[in-house]
Amino acid sequence: MKRLLVVCALAGSVLSVQAQGGPPSDVANNAKGAGRVVVARIAAVRAQFETNQFGDQLIVSHAVLEVLETLKGAPAASLNVAVEGGTVGDLTLKVSDLPSLAEGERAMFFLDAAAGSDHKPHGRGLGIVKIDERDRAEDGASLDDLRTQVREAVSARGGR
Repeated sequence: MKRLLVVCALAGSVLSVQAQGGPPSDVANNAKGAGRVVVARIAAVRAQFETNQFGDQLIVSHAVLEVLETLKGAPAASLNVAVEGGTVGDLTLKVSDLPSLAEGERAMFFLDAAAGSDHKPHGRGLGIVKIDERDRAEDGASLDDLRTQVREAVSARGGR
């Protein structure tokens, strides 16, 4: 019986580690599925308490994006995006599959329309690929490589 518990515990640990990692980001599929793809700088972030569709109260960060480049969708100078997580007062909510957003950060955003004028990241955390000051994503891909992958995916779908 003791051996069975140890095996179950180990199996559970392996499953939880695999679940935390999630699937690798697929830029082409994200580009095909998203309504918009932009490279943007986060101009402002405001977090507030909201109630989700399940009745849970949580913190949601609303960011204003200064669009630097539109790769898919209608061009716009700025867009609003809502992402679960953030800080209100001394209370912080970190969502495991979504990055936090900070003013001044740059990223490639794969977006879908949401309620009101907000957008939401397509594929949750996979819809935000942060870009550092060297024009590199966290996985080492260059911004130019990401642009190429998006353009090829979008053109393969007839520009949609």
